[in-house]
Amino acid sequence: MKQRELFLLGNTVDELGGVAGWTHQMARLFTGRGHSVHVIGVHEAELKMPLPDNQGYPVTSLYPNHPRTARRISGVQRLNPAARRQEAARVADKKRAVAQLGGLLEGARHGSIVIATQVWPMEWLREVDTSHLRIVGMSHESFAYSRACHRYHWIKRHYPHVDRWLALTQEDADIWIHEGLQNVGHMPNALAHLPAVPSPRTEKVVASIGRLADQKGVDMLLDTWAEVAPFRPDWELRIHGAGADEPQLRAQCTELGLDGSVRWMGRTSDVPGVLAESSVFVQSSRGEGFPLALMEAMASAVPCAAFDCAPGVREIVRDGEDGLLAPAGDIDALADRLLRLTGNPRLRDDMGDRARVNVQRFSQEQVLDQWEELFELLER
Repeated sequence: MKQRELFLLGNTVDELGGVAGWTHQMARLFTGRGHSVHVIGVHEAELKMPLPDNQGYPVTSLYPNHPRTARRISGVQRLNPAARRQEAARVADKKRAVAQLGGLLEGARHGSIVIATQVWPMEWLREVDTSHLRIVGMSHESFAYSRACHRYHWIKRHYPHVDRWLALTQEDADIWIHEGLQNVGHMPNALAHLPAVPSPRTEKVVASIGRLADQKGVDMLLDTWAEVAPFRPDWELRIHGAGADEPQLRAQCTELGLDGSVRWMGRTSDVPGVLAESSVFVQSSRGEGFPLALMEAMASAVPCAAFDCAPGVREIVRDGEDGLLAPAGDIDALADRLLRLTGNPRLRDDMGDRARVNVQRFSQEQVLDQWEELFELLER
């Protein structure tokens, strides 16, 4: 198999969250296939994920902190020395970061591949000479979630210029093609781990794993659990994750009278261990891409109840076969799905067993083969 030089360029290299986790997962897999890999982030994260001291590939951050946002100085602001100094410092910092990125890429072999794992880093990449490289752009969220925020315009601005850009599902790729982008394909995330032993599903525990941020909808999960808990007094909801919204969410939990049935577990580096102690997994996100936590739960034979908030979710979960989906944002419907799974051991077992089998269509080997096919296509 041909060995290639790959650069994975994202917002950060160490942020606690799905994209950084995916980045290091793929860096390890690409390295295992014999490729040379360098992981690059725009800046170091504040809320960091645990990383080993030696990943087996170089890791670089262009800024120690989140870079300043460009601000137009006009009118009376032009007379403000502090504002002018701040903007001059931002411009100087960006020139330095662009020069550092250019230095990392200029020595790469002709035809080496840069994978922009998120669209924001394109702001720096497009100021670098990449004429000798192939550029792949990615989005790790659904079209609908991008469309509702500024990233839609960033994608429309930056990704028409790349050699290939990848949505997570064919459904979203088709929508982007309809939006006028003709270089679109799709690539699913890879299942990170298949535990040797599935969860026994004996504990009366519902697990949630994710950042405590608006996108993950933990506030809606608490409202949902308020409908479930009175009917399942012997069940417990364990919320694994950390984030800026934790104080408000804990206050909401108390206001709903749920402190006796909700446990705040903090962040975890042992997802398989968490799932081994769970019998149901719940995902209440407002928006998703191709959620790794959902796949990991299924790999552990833990049946899932989730909001159908993105094509990636319904690509992973086959509703009624290996999990249960509720309309996005419908708290009553999600509560119904949780009541069904927590109240029916046979349903849990049947769906959990089917989930473990079905999710293996996203195995690392199969997804890596798809990447190799893409690399060969770019070299034609």
